[in-house]
Amino acid sequence: MTSPRQGGTTGRYLVLLEDDAVAAGTRALSRVAGIRTTSSADSGGAAVDFAGTDGLVLHQLGVAVVNADADQARALARAATESGPIALIERERRVYAINAAPAAAATATVDETLFTWGLQAVGAQLSTATGAGIRVAVLDTGFDLAHPDFAGRAVTTSSFVQGEEVQDGHGHGTHCIGTSCGPREPAAGPGYGVAHEAEIFAGKVLSNAGSGADGGILSGIAWAITNGCPVVSMSLGAATRPGDPFSRTYESVATRALAQGTLIIAAAGNESKRRNGKISPVGHPANCPSVLAVGAVDVAQAVAPFSCGTVDRIGQVDLVGPGVDVYSSWPNPLAHNRISGTSMATPHVAGVAALIAQATGARAWELWARLTQMASRMPLPSVDVGAGLVQAP
Repeated sequence: MTSPRQGGTTGRYLVLLEDDAVAAGTRALSRVAGIRTTSSADSGGAAVDFAGTDGLVLHQLGVAVVNADADQARALARAATESGPIALIERERRVYAINAAPAAAATATVDETLFTWGLQAVGAQLSTATGAGIRVAVLDTGFDLAHPDFAGRAVTTSSFVQGEEVQDGHGHGTHCIGTSCGPREPAAGPGYGVAHEAEIFAGKVLSNAGSGADGGILSGIAWAITNGCPVVSMSLGAATRPGDPFSRTYESVATRALAQGTLIIAAAGNESKRRNGKISPVGHPANCPSVLAVGAVDVAQAVAPFSCGTVDRIGQVDLVGPGVDVYSSWPNPLAHNRISGTSMATPHVAGVAALIAQATGARAWELWARLTQMASRMPLPSVDVGAGLVQAP
């Protein structure tokens, strides 16, 4: 994730429904606030499209994304305080994957003739696991469908951005997919993909301008769960301030995803200016306790100067990955690029998660536990690096 703005809200709302109360909650939306909804069960994996109604119910997650005026929002808020299927209402946030941060100067060198320094740092090139049979969902700006490095690969796509196809007009998504699931033996340059035989699920939840909203991201998560993806990689978010509460809706979504065998991995954020003594808190939605938050280190295994950290009781860094001067795929005609950010660290962790899932059969909380247990401990504060640098099995 590259320096997301705080961004504010969209004017829509997220309505969290109680566990196993989708049908009752859908009826309550209509009864309490006169809100008519469609269901993601009928959307065929399409973008968030209310199709002439007031909202979309994501039945896999127990969440509705709705248009509501002030009176309707107050009615839903009152209903959330009563015993019933509506648990809470939150404003929908804007989220970002802004233009890539400039690559920081390296303080050490690694021979990248065969493999990128990131693959070497996590030990992926030494692992016998390949990610084969594991579905990895990367929710981002889409994917360059014509990229030659991915010819013959299984790639499933869906766009959750209104009016835009999954084709990546930004670059960020193609770069993240390359790190998590790209090739080990491309036609030119070093191998750069961690889980190089994983099945790629490219969900476009951010526009070609690098922005999106909670509703699209949640739709992408629901799509990933429906398609049996045990790993969801999200190099996106919005900046937070110290003391800002985490989203209770996203927290419930993350725990419900884990119950269905899907682990959500998200970028911690790039708002810190550590050289000036400023450490910013983990951003949304990585600050949720049940979302695995990823910080970034450089080739010398120092914390990246932009990497957000644990600054209070809300939000913590769980692991770190290579996130500075990372080489990976990029939309043609450039084909490859080097960029920096916790966005680049996150797909390293997601790729390793796929390797562990293949090697051990671990899913959900067990997969999270194995990621942290296998991490390389670092002589750095846990508030900055969590359990340490992610390591391949």
